[in-house]
Amino acid sequence: MLALLKKPVVRRLALGTAVVVAIGGATWIVAATQGTAPASSDGGPAAAPLWSVPGSGVPSARPSAVPSGSAGPSTTPSPNAKASATSKPAQSKRPSAPKSRGSFPSAGNTGVPSSKKLKAPSSSTVRVRKAGTVIDGVDMRTDISVEADNVTIKNSRFIVGGEWAIIQREGADGLTVQDSEIRGNGSDRLQHAIFNQGGDIRILRNDMSIASDPISTSQGLIQDNYLHDPIYFDGDHTDMIQSNSGPPSGRQLVIRHNTVINTLDQTAAIALFQDFGVQHSAVIENNLLAGGGYALYGGAGKMGTAHNIKVIDNVFSREVYKSSGAFGPVAYWDKNGSGNVWEGNVFDDGKAVNPD
Repeated sequence: MLALLKKPVVRRLALGTAVVVAIGGATWIVAATQGTAPASSDGGPAAAPLWSVPGSGVPSARPSAVPSGSAGPSTTPSPNAKASATSKPAQSKRPSAPKSRGSFPSAGNTGVPSSKKLKAPSSSTVRVRKAGTVIDGVDMRTDISVEADNVTIKNSRFIVGGEWAIIQREGADGLTVQDSEIRGNGSDRLQHAIFNQGGDIRILRNDMSIASDPISTSQGLIQDNYLHDPIYFDGDHTDMIQSNSGPPSGRQLVIRHNTVINTLDQTAAIALFQDFGVQHSAVIENNLLAGGGYALYGGAGKMGTAHNIKVIDNVFSREVYKSSGAFGPVAYWDKNGSGNVWEGNVFDDGKAVNPD
């Protein structure tokens, strides 16, 4: 496409140790990237970070969010489908007077630190292509595509619509997203706050809301996050944290000490599905879960016997539905799977939760 420009306007911009070449209105990374965007002429932050380039934002393939036998809707929206912002689920519910959530994550201890000053809002799509890049304090109105290893996104805010706010692409590994707020704009579907097509990922102390399926990953660490207030669009089957298969050999998925509240009557707070493979090697520990059809889908499915799944010391809150989920606390738990552990899980009144 650049060959079609007869007289490109080229300017070089220093970004930490980086050299960035701007051609026309686009900005392209050509060297190392960690650093801070320069101030504007009035001394404030630049209007957009200098990592930005236009990008398609379309994955090679989008996984289905519906497990075999799911009670949720049977249709999956296409990646480019536009949904009406006025669409409503058959039933939805918001907690009117939630019980105390104790020491679990909340708006007060997740998201952007109150002392952090953000850069000016940016609508320039970002593609990160240099390993070790650190993005700090951005205020995004579009997505970030991570295409390199060991990238960190922190202390940032995303208010967007589309397939995702942050994606780690296939082939990339080691993304960390921490201390950030990620939410939909309320008018357009935000399918995923964080969508992982790649390898290991760490998702820490974030506040995520107004999305259909906030987190989608089969591996990594999800800890100390606050996920709440999803929004429904036609065809959604809402899972606050979803995995569509087990992790690669030698990896695991750890979901620890999160508050996960699905205020809709479908599908789950946490869902381990077998769309693409047998579920295995997952730890779901010390979370506060509520809502959806079932608060937890436990990993059983058509691909084989789920194994090495440990569900330990979680609290199944009744603040949305009296059974935690609209139909109960848990479904698709395979008690016969090798290494599966169900232990110490209770309702918020202390009564034991046992899968059928």
